[in-house]
Amino acid sequence: MSSDETQRPKLAVWKFASCDGCQLSLLDCEDELLAVADAIEIANFAEATRRVVEGPYDLSLVEGSITTAHDAERILEVRAQSKYLVTIGACATAGGIQALRNWQDVKEMASVVYAKPEYLDTLATSTPISDHVAVDFELRGCPVNKHQLLEVVVAFLHRRKPVVPQHSVCVECKLRGNPCVMVAHGTPCLGPVTQAGCGAICPAYNRGCFGCFGPMESPNAVALSAQWKAMGVSNRDIMRTYRSFNGLASPFREESDKHEP
Repeated sequence: MSSDETQRPKLAVWKFASCDGCQLSLLDCEDELLAVADAIEIANFAEATRRVVEGPYDLSLVEGSITTAHDAERILEVRAQSKYLVTIGACATAGGIQALRNWQDVKEMASVVYAKPEYLDTLATSTPISDHVAVDFELRGCPVNKHQLLEVVVAFLHRRKPVVPQHSVCVECKLRGNPCVMVAHGTPCLGPVTQAGCGAICPAYNRGCFGCFGPMESPNAVALSAQWKAMGVSNRDIMRTYRSFNGLASPFREESDKHEP
């Protein structure tokens, strides 16, 4: 058997503009991660080890959005070194909460927040990785579900498509036995248009879903907004609800723009 056949696949984890929460989800796997580590070589993962093995890499997991010119250059280098590139989390898949800058004047905001804004080196927008390079799979969440993350890693090791739920958070509410917060309390909730993955945590505590896992497959945001308006929710509040962790994701962005005052 040749050395190439016995060599373990190389995994690299990269950080761009983000809070590191999705990388921590991978570390939270603990025992499961140890089992995966027997099958792969963790070649580049600054959150976990100082050891760096040069590429190319069989699988790259990318957390974070593109917010600087340096980011835009570096993601090209990551893509060139990676056989497969998977984006993890809301920042990498939809620009993240920092994409709220996309609806504002960044220079004006910087002048208010920073004493010396001229020292900032930033782009006017925060954009997902897929706006800059080809992406092989997107795993949503803020942060990602650690079990889904393991499924993605294992799936790519076995060269198959990852099995990730495409249904809405409403299904998770039913499975958990949660009463619908919109029906029971009149609380606006993004659950009907948000992809499952969190286990319906917020509705379990009588709060509306914040859309952490982004839009589900074929979301009917128009109907949901109409229901909210019937409940007395203002256009401004509808807009702000969609513009959260995944506000730049197309279905959420398009719906929020319709309700901008």
